[in-house]
This record gives sequence, structure tokens and C-alpha cells, in this order.
Amino acid sequence: MLYIILVGFVAGILARFLSPGPNNPSGFILTTVLGIVGAFVATWIGQAIGHYGPHQGAGFITATIGALLVLFIWNRLVARGVISDPGNR
Repeated sequence: MLYIILVGFVAGILARFLSPGPNNPSGFILTTVLGIVGAFVATWIGQAIGHYGPHQGAGFITATIGALLVLFIWNRLVARGVISDPGNR
């Protein structure tokens, strides 16, 4: 469990670094959640297209790519006003 949190945090930091923007989720917890959700998204997509087996998970690079995808979706939802930006309160 600690390994997942650590990889998620590092993947989230790397995704935020690669995709800077004014409406990125910030803070330790949101960055970690971003990376963990990115890893789950990457695992789900990888298993759906047959890249990973049923009991395999995404690696660090694909977790970072998944976090970038989640961050892109987050930015689009904030830009359209569907969700509010917690940094602009």
C-alpha cells in the first residue's frame, strides 16, 4: 500500500510538472490522488486493450501518462465550468 502511494505521489508530481496550468489540483493529498487515479486509469485502459494481463498493473511511466490524462480531463472540466477550481476560492 505504501508503494502505491509513493508511486502515485511521484507520478502526480511528474504529471503536474509536465502539464503546468493555473487550475491544477495542488497539495500533497490531491497530487497523490491524481497519481493513484492515473495509475488506475492506465491499468484499466491497458487491460482493456490487452497490453496488461488480468493481474498486472501499470508501471511508473504509464501511471504518469494516466495522471496526465486525468489532469487533462480535470483542466477541461474546470475550463467549461462543470466543476469549480478549488484553488480559486
